[in-house]
Amino acid sequence: MDNGMSVILYEKMPDGELNAIEERVWSSNMIAALEHVNYLVVGGREFETVEGRLNVDEGKLELLLVPMRTE
Repeated sequence: MDNGMSVILYEKMPDGELNAIEERVWSSNMIAALEHVNYLVVGGREFETVEGRLNVDEGKLELLLVPMRTE
């Protein structure tokens, strides 16, 4: 049975600060999909995935996102 993993999404702000967008449990299928995607839509906003970090101490996957400009 797949209990999933907690994923934290961080938005990199223009000044370099990090803003935690959300934390939720992702299934293993959603995590595996990261191998094939470069962009995520969260709360109706599109972000580019820049990098990820597996925080073994907390058992969480942390993703760094940059917002896409919408004009």
